[in-house]
Amino acid sequence: THEKLCRFIARESESVVVSVGYRLAPEHKYPAAYEDCLNATQHFLQHLEHYGVDPARVTVCGDSAGGNLAAAVSQTLAGSSDLPKLRAQILIYPGLQALDFNLPSYQQNRGVPLLFRERAAFYVLQYLNGNATNLEEVLEGSHIPVDIKLHYRRWVSPD
Repeated sequence: THEKLCRFIARESESVVVSVGYRLAPEHKYPAAYEDCLNATQHFLQHLEHYGVDPARVTVCGDSAGGNLAAAVSQTLAGSSDLPKLRAQILIYPGLQALDFNLPSYQQNRGVPLLFRERAAFYVLQYLNGNATNLEEVLEGSHIPVDIKLHYRRWVSPD
């Protein structure tokens, strides 16, 4: 689905683009997609000379759930001393938090196609466990214990 975009990015940035085909939810629950992306990135970084890639120019990128995966891979590899450091991460409308679907961005864009607020929460549940029976609780915010909400309110709050 992204081949044309990947070719465009490669051509315009004069870069090598590796597009990782990862296992999808709900058939493959978390952490399958993350593990696929991490393993592919680690393999690529370990064999850069085979691909003729400058180790100082490696960037990870993803959109939507892929943005989440790119961020997670970047965080995991940030502490690795045995692999080249990533140059950057590019996150295009990434799904980065599922603590609160009532933040202003979700409220302001709740009816904006393509990814409505309810649909975003549904996909998060599919990604995590393949079961969306708790969708209403997630939309209300009752899926997160109060102590965790209080701990993260500094970073995840309307303020």
